[in-house]
Amino acid sequence: MTLDFIKISAQTTKTPLGLIVTLHGWGANAEDVASLLPHVNLHDYEFLLPNAPYPYPYSDNGRAWYDLRDDKMYEGLVVSRQLLIDWLQSLPTTTGIPLSKTILTGFSQGGAMTLDVGLNLPLAGLAVMSGYLHPQVSTIEKRQFPPTLIMHGTQDQIVPLSAAIKSQQVAQSLGVPVEYHHFDAGHEVNLAMLKVLRNFVIKLTNPEKG
Repeated sequence: MTLDFIKISAQTTKTPLGLIVTLHGWGANAEDVASLLPHVNLHDYEFLLPNAPYPYPYSDNGRAWYDLRDDKMYEGLVVSRQLLIDWLQSLPTTTGIPLSKTILTGFSQGGAMTLDVGLNLPLAGLAVMSGYLHPQVSTIEKRQFPPTLIMHGTQDQIVPLSAAIKSQQVAQSLGVPVEYHHFDAGHEVNLAMLKVLRNFVIKLTNPEKG
């Protein structure tokens, strides 16, 4: 099993300032993520948008990182976790961009995968939008972690705001440097979130412009 993905190259002739990997949510796909990128306004960065390995049970086009119909089992999570780790670790060779200039981001289930996988890799940063925490993340040993952005809508009816607060609290207890924002929004990625994400990316990878 391998991950297929969409690649969007930096729109400059220079070397990309960094690499941004974005993980879609349950039932979405890489094309859904690609439709948001014009609003992020990070044209000097390369983007990789992987499709999750499992089919979504309710539509032909959707993908899933694991089965959410039984949220206690997370069937498929172990396989997806290892696939993502192996794939991310291969990116410096295939892209020429080191992990130290790679930011892993994700929405909803993709946000949960971002925390799960990203806290175990030497990445430049993590960004979680409308995500949540897998239980085993709280057992990670304390060490140096990537700066982490957590964003959530206060009106989210799918993943409640309490999930973001718990993610923030657990991450901080581990020693993760956390930046937290909430918005008057539902289960969505809006323009205000994308603006915060843009500033976060620039601050980490191009500090003189941050």
